[in-house]
This record gives sequence, structure tokens and C-alpha cells, in this order.
Amino acid sequence: MREPDRPRQALSHARATVMAALRDSESKLDTLARVVRACVDVLPVDGASISVMSGPRERETLYASDEIAAQIEDVQFSLGEGPCFEAFSTRRPVLVPDLPQASIVEWPVFATAIATLPIGAIFAFPLQAGAIGIGAVDLYRRRPGWLSGDELAVALEVVDLVTAVLLGLLLGEAGDVDGFQGVLSPGREQVHQATGMLIAAFDISAEEALARLRGYAFVMDRSLDDVAKDMVSRRLSPLELGK
Repeated sequence: MREPDRPRQALSHARATVMAALRDSESKLDTLARVVRACVDVLPVDGASISVMSGPRERETLYASDEIAAQIEDVQFSLGEGPCFEAFSTRRPVLVPDLPQASIVEWPVFATAIATLPIGAIFAFPLQAGAIGIGAVDLYRRRPGWLSGDELAVALEVVDLVTAVLLGLLLGEAGDVDGFQGVLSPGREQVHQATGMLIAAFDISAEEALARLRGYAFVMDRSLDDVAKDMVSRRLSPLELGK
């Protein structure tokens, strides 16, 4: 039998790590902490944080994996600007692979304030439930470098799960591990991978990337899963969906 390809292995490992974190948790806040730590374990990043918000001054950090992540959160809260606010307001990932060299026009004061910290790259993802914005997840790495399309797919899966856990926390639902199986369903992994590839290719939101996949599938009279499978296997270029 042919061995699974590396993207599939990465997603399977991420899924197993996160589900194990859920099973070992004693409370929902502990669940969030474990899920964020699992995200750091399976992605080429050094730290992460999660926050809930309703605007620049209405924000609360729920978890930061380390002191640097906590400082990133503190500076953003103090200034009311930064990658998590941009991700929240635009509802799209904010990907800055080389922070020291980036020209940050959206949040120059924040960029200046963290210039002395050992941060090479920042990636922020919005937490959304339909049309409702809940908060954001910030990831950072000490050295500059992109997340690949496959790594973005892993991040999107984890963000989906964080959103589900957070909704349960905000709504006061008990929930259990089995209730999250659908969020990390193996059937969704190729759609997440293709979505990540489109985000990386065009710097668009996850919603727009998924809309492009669905639109292409509709026009070509194909299933969404088949289109995603072709893109992941490189039989279909993301550029074909940018025309």
C-alpha cells in the first residue's frame, strides 16, 4: 500500500494531537490552552495566543503559550491595533512572513513597539461563526518564513476547532470530544488544503477561497471534494481559479 503523502500525514497528526488534547482536558479553558499548544506542536511556529473581541477596545486574551505571545497580546490591547484586530475586522488571515522587513501600513505603531522582540513572522486568523466574529488566533515564529499551503490547511482546521470550543464556552454548553469529530473530519482535509493553497496564492480570506472552490466546482459541474483533490494533487493550479 502506498504511504500517505506528507500533507495527509501532517493533517492526520494535527487531528490526532488536537483530539488527544480534548480528551485530556478538565475544563473548556484548559481545552483551549491544550488546543493552542497542540497547534504550536504541529506547525512550524514558536508560540500562539487566542483572544475574544468585539472591537479594538473590547478584547480579552484567553490564553498565550509563552511570554512573547503574551507581550504581543498586551501590546495589541494597549494600542488597539495589530494583526489580530486586522484579522478580526477583515475576516481574513493576516500573513506576515518577514516582520522585520515588512512595511506595515495598517499597524505601524504596533510594529514599532514589538521591534525589539524576537519575532520574525506573525500569522493571525479570525475566529468566526457564520457572519459573527468572535476573536482571533495569533501565531508567531522567531525566524522569518512562510507557512506553506499544507501548513495553512492545518492551521485552518485548528482554527475551526478553536471556534467550536470557544462557542461552547461562550454559550455554556457542556459538549464532549465526540461532538468535535465533525470539525476535524478526515473528509474535510483536502478542502482545507485547497483553501490554504488559494489563501497562499492570492492573499484572500478563507471564506473567499472556499467560495472560489465552490464556484469553480459549480461552473465545471463537479463536486467540491473532487476539485479540492485535484488541486492538492497538483492536477489543478490555484491560478486557474484566479481567472
